[in-house]
Amino acid sequence: MDFRETPEHELLREAVAKIASRYGHDWYVAKAKADERPVELWDELAHNGYMGVNLPEEYGGGGMGIYELALVLEEITAQGCPLFLMIVSPAICGTILARFGSEELKNRWLPGLATGTTKMAFAITEPDAGSNTHRLATTATRDGDTYRLNGQKYYISGVDEAEALLLVARTGTDAETGYAQLSLFVVPTDTPGLSWQVIEVEVTAPDRQYTVFFDDAVIPAGNLIGEEHHGFRSVFAGLNPERIMVAAVSNGISRYALDKAVAYANDRRVWDVPIGAHQGVAHPLAKGKVEADLARLMTQKAAWLYDNGFEAGEAANMAKYSAAEASLACLDQAIQVHGGNGLAREYGLADLWFTARLMRTAPVSREMVLNFVAQQSLGLPKSY
Repeated sequence: MDFRETPEHELLREAVAKIASRYGHDWYVAKAKADERPVELWDELAHNGYMGVNLPEEYGGGGMGIYELALVLEEITAQGCPLFLMIVSPAICGTILARFGSEELKNRWLPGLATGTTKMAFAITEPDAGSNTHRLATTATRDGDTYRLNGQKYYISGVDEAEALLLVARTGTDAETGYAQLSLFVVPTDTPGLSWQVIEVEVTAPDRQYTVFFDDAVIPAGNLIGEEHHGFRSVFAGLNPERIMVAAVSNGISRYALDKAVAYANDRRVWDVPIGAHQGVAHPLAKGKVEADLARLMTQKAAWLYDNGFEAGEAANMAKYSAAEASLACLDQAIQVHGGNGLAREYGLADLWFTARLMRTAPVSREMVLNFVAQQSLGLPKSY
């Protein structure tokens, strides 16, 4: 058992961090406030082959795994530039397409996802379903050689930037359980009958959230991923990578916040000594470092398990939970160390708080993670 990263991983971290550092948090916030997308950073990373490191080589990807993609996202975030669409496009959509898509769909979409020249959004969440995927109401009805799509999706990231959606829709109802029979589809965003509306949120990020509407939108039957009615299992092939990638964002925020706090605690002097010399400042930062490194270890374990074909659900959920908690603690303490300056825009901390807080709620809430661990890991009775 070797916990050291390979020299290749170290070089990958250095190369990605070097690119992202040329943009930095101030640039990222300026993009968000101008309602502009982080195109320049995305394109430079894509040009250097970092957006599809997890996708198969035969489709133009790097042939590596979620471990490497999470590594890329952590390094970008540690420079103050979390790119949420990386969670969705190469990690969720790319993974599902590579594993379950037809050759026609893979040849059509994977090369663009692998090179980062194509973006795909993931549409599963609905206003009235919450975490209960069995209650999804958006329907896909077979009509000859097409499917007709009707319904709406909620909190869909980056649909305005994407060339297509990977849609999870109801294609039937199980007669015994009453649960939705789910199917997956690729839906080009220029499909007639498909529209979206921005959701105004307080998160300072260039990526936007949308409600997406399907009003008799028609797509070819060949856009079905896998078998009709049997998409539930395929969905979860993408949700473990999603949790791992969200953990990577949180881990990056922890590192960013601690770096800022330590630099300030070393430079800021009160009564002729750096404030970092006081245990009241030093100990909470040390505690944050411990918690952040523990979360990173669990994230690395989850990614390794997933990439090596082992069951990764428990580790992925634990990684997401622990990383979200650690990033909030680290960011809060970094703000506290800065005193009043922690709320000043020029210090680049307070505007990350809602992003860090979001990771506790999305894409799966901390309560649902605890439900999973209670039932699946501890064997306690189901609570819902």
